[in-house]
Amino acid sequence: MTSTRDAISSGKGAVNNAVYDSLGRRWYEAEDDPIALLRAESRARNPWILKLLRERGLQKVLDLGCGGGFLSHYLSQNGLTVTGLDASLPSLEVARERDPSDRSVYLQGDARALPFPDQAFDSVCAMDFLEHVDEVSKVITEAARVLRPGGLFFFHTFNRNWLSRLVVIQGVEWFVKNTPKDLHVYRNFIRPEELQDSLSQAGLEWEECFGFGPRIFQWPVLRLLATGRVSSDFVFERKKGLALGYAGFAVKK
Repeated sequence: MTSTRDAISSGKGAVNNAVYDSLGRRWYEAEDDPIALLRAESRARNPWILKLLRERGLQKVLDLGCGGGFLSHYLSQNGLTVTGLDASLPSLEVARERDPSDRSVYLQGDARALPFPDQAFDSVCAMDFLEHVDEVSKVITEAARVLRPGGLFFFHTFNRNWLSRLVVIQGVEWFVKNTPKDLHVYRNFIRPEELQDSLSQAGLEWEECFGFGPRIFQWPVLRLLATGRVSSDFVFERKKGLALGYAGFAVKK
């Protein structure tokens, strides 16, 4: 089977997605690792996604790049029907083992050629995923294909500018312990207008977008700077500007 990792450029400057294969129990336990930032992001985003799905009566969800299952677990625990898809078999094994509901389905697959029929899902989520692939438009086109009319495409990714390079790439490498080289690659960051254009071409109408990042004035930030560890009380929140991370959703018309 062709994996999503095949969509990543090879050679110098490629995104280091192989790191996720070796995380194991660190997906859920490590504080001395950038995966702890992803856990904190998920804690802040997941309730927003669930709220919108419930408000619109949407039940069947595809979680692209599901990793260890942070979003998939949360949605399935709250009664939704979830399929998680990822390139990393070791990550999928963690997701299955850690699934408290034992209801989600986890599959290895290629986000550019999804193994599902047209209009198979009410929602597709691409959280912290689009910046890990080169062929973003293909991924979005496939997501739109498997969405039914009225379905929602959720996203979270990073803007491409000097500030995001400094904070999201260099800052994490400098201050978070065990950050591997090329966890993120600057050229794979996506400007909001570029994402909006790709969504529009795929028949998805941009409906909401907001900045998303760490709460600056919190003790966990100071602890992070002092120790290199991301504590369990580290908080992410909505931001007004889109200069760094941004999240939102689009609707299939």
